[in-house]
Amino acid sequence: MSSSRRGASDRIWADLREQITSGRLAPKTALPSTAELARHYGVATETARLAVTRLKEEGLVSGRTGAGVYVRSRPPLRRLGIDRYDKAKWRDADLVAFAADRVASGRPWKPGDQTQTVRRLPAPPDVAAALGVPEGADVYERARLIRENDEPTHTLTSYYRPDHVEGTRLTEDTAGPAGPGGGFRVLYEQGLEPAWIDEDLRARMPTPEEATTLQLPPGEPVVELHRTTFTADHTAVEYAVGVHAASRFAWSYRFPLPDSTDRP
Repeated sequence: MSSSRRGASDRIWADLREQITSGRLAPKTALPSTAELARHYGVATETARLAVTRLKEEGLVSGRTGAGVYVRSRPPLRRLGIDRYDKAKWRDADLVAFAADRVASGRPWKPGDQTQTVRRLPAPPDVAAALGVPEGADVYERARLIRENDEPTHTLTSYYRPDHVEGTRLTEDTAGPAGPGGGFRVLYEQGLEPAWIDEDLRARMPTPEEATTLQLPPGEPVVELHRTTFTADHTAVEYAVGVHAASRFAWSYRFPLPDSTDRP
């Protein structure tokens, strides 16, 4: 690419980016076509197309087949790292974790925003290690897809031991959470009250299947979450893997600072 074309493309990208981040181009607004941008900025169509491609790669806009390019929804959801698991929410107030994130973000939600498939299968190595069962032992897999305004935000796949959840709402695949309080409430009712959680986060590029499922623009990474939930006696009662569209979440944590001098 010539330096003059690169410079012109950079100027168009910077101008459109400023309009998007300032809100002058609101979410779900259609961008002008590349031909219209080319005429407006006095450049070749290919130069304008390169600027739009760069916006797509940043996750600021996304294309709809046969329907143009649109500004993506902003700002991201607040994903409460610790407060979302507050027992007062799921044990006492019937609020499931993904709904707690919506409430914290000032956004509406409905049960149908979550759909799932449930099946019983042999435990893969990572699942077996997390749940403390032999590799190949039967486990329940509950795979969820969560949307906001019909746009996928993330997937979350949980695994459970059959002796913990057999016959409960966690083995049903109807749309929506597993009843009031969600999965944690079910475990609580089973005498397996969640007491502490291990969570690991990692960023990576999506697989082609994940990019399709989450409707990701080219170049957008995902944040992968691994969560293991334990009872007070260290029994693992859930192992979950989540894949989150990176641009659709802001991860928020609040916790007391540990003081090792207070430990015996």
